[in-house]
Amino acid sequence: MKYTIDRFEGEFAVVELESGKFADIPREAIPEAAHEGDIISVSIDSSATKNAKKDIRKLEDSLWAD
Repeated sequence: MKYTIDRFEGEFAVVELESGKFADIPREAIPEAAHEGDIISVSIDSSATKNAKKDIRKLEDSLWAD
């Protein structure tokens, strides 16, 4: 998904979605170097998700181990 930064309002970046609708995203979630008119991309990192799930499973297993 790609969003265009329309403007900044206080602690939020107002972004235009691909659908043409607008949404507020906390400014802290946007790269510091981002400016109005910049396009940001959001994607799922499947590899990182898989690794995180594996780490959680290991932690759970260690909690229930005798």
